[in-house]
Amino acid sequence: MVTLVHLRSYWRFLVVIRRFSPLIIAYWRDRRRFLLFGGSRDVDAATQRERADVLLNILLTLGPTFIKLGQLLSTRPDILPPAYIEVLEDLQDDVPPAPWEESRQVLEEELGPVEETFDDFSTESISGASLGQVYTARYRGDDVAVKIRRPGIEELVEADLKAIRWSLPLVRRFIGGGRAFSLENLSDEFAKTIREEMNYRREREMLEEIRANFADNDRIRIPTAYEEASGPRVLTMEYIGGTKISRIDDLDAAGLDRTEIAMTLQRVYLQMIVDDGVFHADPHPGNLAVDDDGAVIFYDFGMSGRVDPYIQEKIVEFYVAVARQDIDGILDTLIAMGTLSPEADRDVMGEVMELAIADASGEDIEQYRVNQIIEQVESTMYEFPLRLPRNLALVLRVATVVEGVCVTLDPEFDFISTATDYLREQGYYERTARGLAEDAGRQIQRTTEALFTVPPKADQFLDRANRGDLHVNVTIEDDTNVLDKLAMRIAYSVLLAVGVLSATILYSFAEEPRLALVVLALAFPLAIALYRSFRKKRVLHAKPQFTRQGMKKRREE
Repeated sequence: MVTLVHLRSYWRFLVVIRRFSPLIIAYWRDRRRFLLFGGSRDVDAATQRERADVLLNILLTLGPTFIKLGQLLSTRPDILPPAYIEVLEDLQDDVPPAPWEESRQVLEEELGPVEETFDDFSTESISGASLGQVYTARYRGDDVAVKIRRPGIEELVEADLKAIRWSLPLVRRFIGGGRAFSLENLSDEFAKTIREEMNYRREREMLEEIRANFADNDRIRIPTAYEEASGPRVLTMEYIGGTKISRIDDLDAAGLDRTEIAMTLQRVYLQMIVDDGVFHADPHPGNLAVDDDGAVIFYDFGMSGRVDPYIQEKIVEFYVAVARQDIDGILDTLIAMGTLSPEADRDVMGEVMELAIADASGEDIEQYRVNQIIEQVESTMYEFPLRLPRNLALVLRVATVVEGVCVTLDPEFDFISTATDYLREQGYYERTARGLAEDAGRQIQRTTEALFTVPPKADQFLDRANRGDLHVNVTIEDDTNVLDKLAMRIAYSVLLAVGVLSATILYSFAEEPRLALVVLALAFPLAIALYRSFRKKRVLHAKPQFTRQGMKKRREE
């Protein structure tokens, strides 16, 4: 029996396809100028931005689930081009609140009559989002914020998740293999994230765990949760007022040190990810504030995550390699975490990493160097070599959003210096150095063993070669189908040569020369196929986009 959710999913799928049809046709024409045939066409940055604006409007029209999806996509440069990222970064999770009577019904189903649970309750929401909304109240004499899940949102989200999953095979047709790698995990990752965000019991547990980890730190404030006034769809928390962290003028007027605030924010996230393994994953300015003493206030723990020990270890190695400007170490760590393809051009990626380190250190980067590296990237790679495994998606989101907040607070903020100081204080430098020494010791041991085992084996090898009794099995890996392409080119060339030779003979000796034209006409498609096999693939045209430079440009505008 087909359930109501399935029927709604089918309907939403049709709505999604209808809304996205203009973009689908446009991307189809990028691959085939006349939809079914014709060459591909280049798309300039202005056209990409126009399409990104269209995508933004589509997501807003389709409602809460797709607004959340757009926010997730805005943190995924491994899937979308820079022009799309720039447009979707402005996508705000700010929708009109549901009527109070509908929210009241959800609240009372969870906690009982409002008048019996709370001392006082304001029916005007102070924050409206796609999945829930927040009200202020008094509970046992304390000022509290009450977060209530939007009525009926569960059925809508489940229907939309099915529609998104059904749409993915169609979307894959218009992206390259590198981005397809990341897209494969996007549906499951998004479904897991949005379901967790709707579960307020989980949010309360994560909030309490993170709050306990920072119990002795007076530089941050995390609200207290009230378990007896909370449930799966309702969360009651301590209400803490403060100045929104992006209000620079207000922070300056209060005499607060913005660089110190930025340093606190980065150090807090380093502790969450590197030490604790559990972190607040939505640090945009709407969820961060500053109190009168300069302490950072955290709101909304609906989007939060965990880091497994292996990834924690690799993140530490990455930071240490960055601090030492050890480019090979950085690339090795990225490959070990699965974020960099092992087949990527190390020289080019090394240049990219050097540029990124300079930018994170607050150095001024000469534009000609940026352009030079971009040209190298375009001339050596057909696909984006960076990909994003599921277990690192939220970590990357945190890193990019925190960087944007810190640069807003202090345009010259030095991320590398702050991270280096933190790692030294926590003893990670020594642990990493000890690990490297142990690896070096094991390598010396293996080398010493090889000095005694390799010569006899080499002697046996040379004896067999001298007797002519040496057989070598060779296995050729052809992931890019080079041999297949070469075979096709040879076949096309032979057939084309036969066709031209036949036409020449017919034209010279046959009584009916027009037969030669027929043979040439039959050989013409072979000439086209041979020509197309030699055409160079289009490379990925990228434009330099670095967070610090982007922030400066926006500020100047």
